[in-house]
Amino acid sequence: MKVMVIVKATDSSEAGVMPTQALMKAMGEFNEELVKAGVMESGDGLKPSNEGFRVRFSGNKREVIQGPFVETNELIAGYWIWNVNSMDEALDWVKKCPNPMMEDSDIEIRTFYGMEDYADWDNTGEFAKKEQHLCDTLAMQNTMKQATINNYLFFSGRCEEAINYYQEHLGASISMLMRFNDSPDPLPEDLLAPGFENKIMHCEFNIADSKVFASDGCGDGTNMSGFSLALTLNDHDEAHRIFNALAKNGQINMPLTATFWSPLYGQVTDQFGVAWMVMIPNEEPNTTDK
Repeated sequence: MKVMVIVKATDSSEAGVMPTQALMKAMGEFNEELVKAGVMESGDGLKPSNEGFRVRFSGNKREVIQGPFVETNELIAGYWIWNVNSMDEALDWVKKCPNPMMEDSDIEIRTFYGMEDYADWDNTGEFAKKEQHLCDTLAMQNTMKQATINNYLFFSGRCEEAINYYQEHLGASISMLMRFNDSPDPLPEDLLAPGFENKIMHCEFNIADSKVFASDGCGDGTNMSGFSLALTLNDHDEAHRIFNALAKNGQINMPLTATFWSPLYGQVTDQFGVAWMVMIPNEEPNTTDK
């Protein structure tokens, strides 16, 4: 059950009076409880209505009205979006909330419409299908806003030479470096070409405002052998969805699986020939070995 929990405006909030440190601390602790319980989706405070606008609709006419607006009982000063099991649960949480204002205040709870509320007239389910598509698109966009993409370069045995060169001439800074013989897990037999044991398994370095991933790869050679795009996500379900989408009509080079460097990692070449690494970040801190 999805609800909006609305903090109604008061004279002090409309006057722009900032909360005390004690109130900020209490509200922060309350928000932490909501997050730990898996209830809170989002929440924000709003600036006074003198910084806001209303647009009044009358037929085809649109009238823009600039704040402030007089009746504080019609205004809101902040909100949360919660997912709860029932209205009773939402009420229990609101009762635990510190008074969010300096004076007496009100918090209102409103339930969101769900697709089941439109079932009587959406006989074909077409409206529900379109709405679900919009929700899926929005969820994907929000996930990708938190994702990162890095170029991953394979130097075929010359990785250390390359990053030393970039340090000298481009001011590159190394943030992480691991050699094959540093691997905490045993490597498969015949994975490496002879003499590659001390080569670079993975490193990360920065040039200007860009982070680049690099490796020697597993075989020998004298030239850079190629690159991949490394896509780092924070959501396991999205990682599987995106990996499967990239694999459609493409080729899976390494299935998504847990590794010592990532709780979920896989390699795939899409149908257009672009190589991808899809991964979830490891929570353990990286180490640097130069």
